[in-house]
Amino acid sequence: MTVAKLHLKVVTPTRVVVEADVDEVTLPGALGALGILPGHAPLLCALRIGELGYRQGSREHYLALQWGFAEVAADDVTVLADVAELPAEIDVEAARADKLSAEDALRAASGEEFEQQRAQLESAVTRIAVATRR
Repeated sequence: MTVAKLHLKVVTPTRVVVEADVDEVTLPGALGALGILPGHAPLLCALRIGELGYRQGSREHYLALQWGFAEVAADDVTVLADVAELPAEIDVEAARADKLSAEDALRAASGEEFEQQRAQLESAVTRIAVATRR
């Protein structure tokens, strides 16, 4: 008996970041986290800044994701992201510096600038979490 798998493909405008057969995918949906298992109903959703997780057997993997869309159809999960980074690609010190910079800027920001700095802070926190996850 074969166990059903999902085919996950994560792409950015410049490259394919991940293409693998997986058991489960967790997406940072615009309205909240989404868990995808084989046999999931067809779905198209917007993504926000956050962690994309996927499981292969007992091994869990994570990516830092920034904005995009996901489509689930016939056990295929396709993610089109503005930015997707593997843990090894993340410069933790630069992400920490970005976090401090965004925190400082948020204190004086308002309106659209506030939203931009909040997104920068959320991105930095996500990148740190993904890079330092054991």
